[in-house]
Parts: sequence; C-alpha cells; structure tokens
Amino acid sequence: MSNAREELIELIKSGAVFHGDFTLTSGKKATYYIDLRKLSLDHRAAPLIGQVMLDLIADIDGVVAVGGLTMGADPIASAILHQGASRGKTYDAFVVRKEPKDHGRGKQVEGPELAGKRVIVVEDTSTTGGSPLKAIEALEKVGAIVAGVAVVVDRQAPAKARIEEAGYEYRYAIGLSDLGLDPQ
Repeated sequence: MSNAREELIELIKSGAVFHGDFTLTSGKKATYYIDLRKLSLDHRAAPLIGQVMLDLIADIDGVVAVGGLTMGADPIASAILHQGASRGKTYDAFVVRKEPKDHGRGKQVEGPELAGKRVIVVEDTSTTGGSPLKAIEALEKVGAIVAGVAVVVDRQAPAKARIEEAGYEYRYAIGLSDLGLDPQ
C-alpha cells in the first residue's frame, strides 16, 4: 500500500465518514455516509487523491483524458490532471453535464475534443454506478472510447456489477474494509 493511499484512507476515516441515518442514491438506508466531496476539495486530500488514482489507472494504455458526471467527478479529474502533470503525464480533464446545455453550443461534455480518444470515467464514491453509466452514455455520443471506470471509494454495492455488465472495466482505490466499514 502506498504512503499516499494510507494517508488518504486516514483522512477519509477522520473527515469524510459520517455515522447516523442516511438515505443513499439508491434509496437504500445506511448507518454511515461517505462524503468524499468534503475531502476532494481539501488541500490535503486532493493531491493524495490524484496520486492514488494515477497509480490505479497507470497500466491502462492510451488514455488521454479523465472525468465524469458533474459534480462528484470534477475534483477527482482535476486532481488526476494536476498530479499527472507533476509526473510528466498529459491527462486532460473533462466534465459531463447531467443534461445538455439548452443554450450556447448545447454541449453535454465540456473540455477537450474526445472523439476517437480513450478516456477513463472517474467518480468519488460509487454505490449504484448510475453516475458513471450516465457519463459513459454522453461520452459515447461524442465518439469517446471509454477505457474503464475508476472510483476513489467503492461502497461494495451494485456499482461494480452494473458497470461490468455494461461491458466496462471497473476499478476502485479504496474499499469499505479499508475504512473499517461493513457493506450495508
């Protein structure tokens, strides 16, 4: 386990895991909630997220950009872009809107031109896989080639199975057991 990953796990445990009664995106009830946005926008955690995610996707050839459905994916993609640049990698980032804009150029995918390019869809925390799948749908409409999905924290819920059933590789950096949590 890398030092960056160990540090990130400790930050998540101390600053992004909340205990109580919560309703997840799936509608399912949970006794804890992992709010990774609290850390993905934090100066201590963002560089660690970038390092850990770079390590996670390092062996996927030909990837030119990372991103996903706004807003959970935005700081993750930005962290990868910046940490990648510090390692001499040239990943660009993109943002997928929930719906195409109803003005201007009407775009749903913002950022570099992605037609014919290999991309990774990223997400902060994944439960159902709905956000990455929605991002994939929009990316494929613009001709991007989705090389896989990479998630910071996997909730050990249907996300992995749904994404793999749709034909995409699914990777995650940190699981619930790493955080001392049980699947719910």
